Amino acid sequence: MTLTYSPSAKLGDFCPSFKLSSVDGQHLGPEDWRSSKNLVVMFICAHCPYVQAIEDRLIQLAASYSPEDVQFVGICSNDSTDYPEDSLENLFQRWKEKKYSFPYLVDKTQEVAKNFGTVCTPDIFVYDQERKLVYRGRLDDSWKNPSQVDRQELREALDQLLSNQKIKGEQIPSMGCSIKWK
Repeated sequence: MTLTYSPSAKLGDFCPSFKLSSVDGQHLGPEDWRSSKNLVVMFICAHCPYVQAIEDRLIQLAASYSPEDVQFVGICSNDSTDYPEDSLENLFQRWKEKKYSFPYLVDKTQEVAKNFGTVCTPDIFVYDQERKLVYRGRLDDSWKNPSQVDRQELREALDQLLSNQKIKGEQIPSMGCSIKWK
């Protein structure tokens, strides 16, 4: 496992276009969520201990917003040949078991990850109603221990966005496992 940090964000960039298969057999992309005020794109996977440590918190956070206000979507871009935990079948089982309230997509070609410039899991992008990037950062200030969270940075950013405020504060990069490139 190589600890990797997400690069600095270029706020204001538009959400890259994509259409990917979900673990439950749909074909989805940003156009499918245009009625949602905001879009959260999370590069996650099943095998990464950094994702595993925050997974339940991400699921709870997503469930706390209506899809009309904030649409969450997870994307796994890892090479499942070398990382079978990230195979379509295993991702589907985890999605069902954990009761994800959001679509979980598979980026088999890894082109979507490249277009977003993502390098690690988790990597979180927030887009406003115009689908411009307004936040790229971590979930909160304690990836490893939920009881030590002082700042829920993603929630704060989403609440500010929903209150028509500019997102305040430093956007601290996510850290996690590197994307497992082919």
